[in-house]
Amino acid sequence: MHKTRPATPTDIPGILALQSRNLLSNLTEAEQKNGFVTTAFTAAQIETLLADGGVFVAVDIADDEQSETVIGYALAGSWAFFAQWPIFPFMLARLPALDLSGRVPFHVINEANSFQYGPVCIDAAYRGQGVFPRLFETMRLGMCARYPIGVTFINRLNPHSYHAHTKKLEMTVIDEFEFNDRPYYGLAFDMGRSVL
Repeated sequence: MHKTRPATPTDIPGILALQSRNLLSNLTEAEQKNGFVTTAFTAAQIETLLADGGVFVAVDIADDEQSETVIGYALAGSWAFFAQWPIFPFMLARLPALDLSGRVPFHVINEANSFQYGPVCIDAAYRGQGVFPRLFETMRLGMCARYPIGVTFINRLNPHSYHAHTKKLEMTVIDEFEFNDRPYYGLAFDMGRSVL
């Protein structure tokens, strides 16, 4: 049985293990075609996000209901938190020229009304089972009281993630940019809209 929920400190080792198995730098070229995460978080960084209510997990519950295994995670936080990685201030600087084309009550996207979502990762053995939309919805419900707009980026060399976000979640591509000689899509989504 699977369930999604806000994370607790006991989930951090499982998040780190899943991250390691799916980190771009740890995958072969063939493995990368099934999706990957690019940003490696430390336990301390996850603890900081967790304290701010920005860590969500999908877990597989054992038949005896005595243990849970992390099978997915989604991270979310303020632009101030994510500023420690250079790509995020670069993205933030581009936001005033972008909008969601009327999908939310106001058009301008800025630091005050938006947050950074991601990375998100689902264990390969559980993909295609509906875990991703449920995990995203748990994150949306956990963040929507604070922010009306979510923003994320996807490496253009990661079509698996692009398809999942634009087709399953119907996110809007609002930007295309290059950073450190790598191409990315910038996406945004209305936090008032359920994906389930």
